[in-house]
Amino acid sequence: MLDSGQFYESQFKGENCIFNLLKPEEKAILEKNHEVTRYKKNDFVYREGEMPVGMQYLKEGMVKLIKEGIGGRDQIIRMIPRNGLIGYRSLIAGEPHNGTTIAIEDSEIITIPPDILYNVLLKNYNFSLALLKDLALELGFSHYRTVSLTQKHIRGRLAESILLLIEKYGFEHDNKTLRVYLPREDLANLSNMTSSNAIRTLSTFAGEKVIAMDGRKIKVINLEKLEKISKQG
Repeated sequence: MLDSGQFYESQFKGENCIFNLLKPEEKAILEKNHEVTRYKKNDFVYREGEMPVGMQYLKEGMVKLIKEGIGGRDQIIRMIPRNGLIGYRSLIAGEPHNGTTIAIEDSEIITIPPDILYNVLLKNYNFSLALLKDLALELGFSHYRTVSLTQKHIRGRLAESILLLIEKYGFEHDNKTLRVYLPREDLANLSNMTSSNAIRTLSTFAGEKVIAMDGRKIKVINLEKLEKISKQG
């Protein structure tokens, strides 16, 4: 049987993991009060309108947060990588989830009950400050994306989305192929455009030797030019 330290290290990984800030006694409480749930690709983690069941930590896998827009068209709000936090904004606000979270690959999520989270927030200054910083960063990023997705042209929006995927998920071992394989519809929803425009623009990027495509795989050939397209908007 694992002791508290071994259990903690096996569950919460990552150099910048917020749970590294927990005190030994808080880690022991967390060990006894958590739930681990496994999700298959395309499973719903939670749906818009549901009340939060706790603070959720993505131990393994990838998930996306979507918001249904006009005419039933989805907009991807966030792409959450391994070691990311899920659904905590709604939990802290005390309101229903304002979006739907879906696994984009097989994933494993740890849920921490609200009372355990609130207890830590009240007693652990460093943890509370780190969570506040995370919320602030997300708010700033949301403001930036609102402007870029409404003011950039199609090329700039798609280039920015590819760069975002690089930042969130990184590359395969070749340091060129994106580690996340999204359907064109998801890439379009992330970029605030139609699927046909996304497919057409990807083909243009491929023709310009900025990227190469193999099914859902995207290989970045010229990162500098991709960044330039994004900046030009």
